[in-house]
Amino acid sequence: MLLARRRRTTMDDIVTECSEGRLRVELNRPKKLNAMTSSMYTKLADVFSDAAKDERIRVVLWHGTGDSFSAGNDVKAVLENPPGAGESPQARLMNVMVDFDKPLIAAVRGAAIGGGTTMLLHCDFVYAGESTRFQMPFINLAVVPEFGSSCLLPPTIGHIRAAELILLGLPFGASRAAELGLARQVVPDQNLLQVATETARNLAAKPAGALQASKRVLKRSFREQIKAAMKAENEAFSVQVRSEDAKEAMTAFLAKRPPDFTKKDKPVPAT
Repeated sequence: MLLARRRRTTMDDIVTECSEGRLRVELNRPKKLNAMTSSMYTKLADVFSDAAKDERIRVVLWHGTGDSFSAGNDVKAVLENPPGAGESPQARLMNVMVDFDKPLIAAVRGAAIGGGTTMLLHCDFVYAGESTRFQMPFINLAVVPEFGSSCLLPPTIGHIRAAELILLGLPFGASRAAELGLARQVVPDQNLLQVATETARNLAAKPAGALQASKRVLKRSFREQIKAAMKAENEAFSVQVRSEDAKEAMTAFLAKRPPDFTKKDKPVPAT
């Protein structure tokens, strides 16, 4: 039976609300542009894991509080406690999202940076407000892309365009995202949630079993490949984030100054 009444749950930086078979998930850290912390990754993984098991939930709608979707990882937190190559809160969320069989809709506006872009590659419908600014600036922070984006982007938009986004790390707008196929539709910011909610309603009215089976067959051939890519990304990220270049890039970012990558460790003497 579908949910007859609304249920709203607040977990400080994550807000959820259930209504009529729809779960709305809201990133709620607006003063930090909804930048992700380890605890947020853990909570989101729990939310999606529970939603996958709850027969009353047919579709998930995901968005951010305030004027942004998400600025990606909290750089200060990463600098202070860099993630390892094994199991981590972020890796756990990645695996839950890859295996998630129910439709996932994202309503995005403002900043969608780093993980705020790569997480969207696991969504089935992405609606972008006109103000949205996407970016995968991993190279600028001397690290590598994540969330399986190294595997998902090339077949979606082609190698040359994927290289442009990943190796140059330049920002791009909502219209460009739609042109590349990364967003289904560009809508005025004030209509964003309304448009995304209408799609959620339409999906919630579909036969749940067939809906989930259809998504499973759509994703079947890619899931193991994506998990292998995420494992490789996480291992490379763990190495790069501990490099002198990454420390300089993140310190410069927090200090709001240009990084200086000309500083090098002392060369190892030849033997």
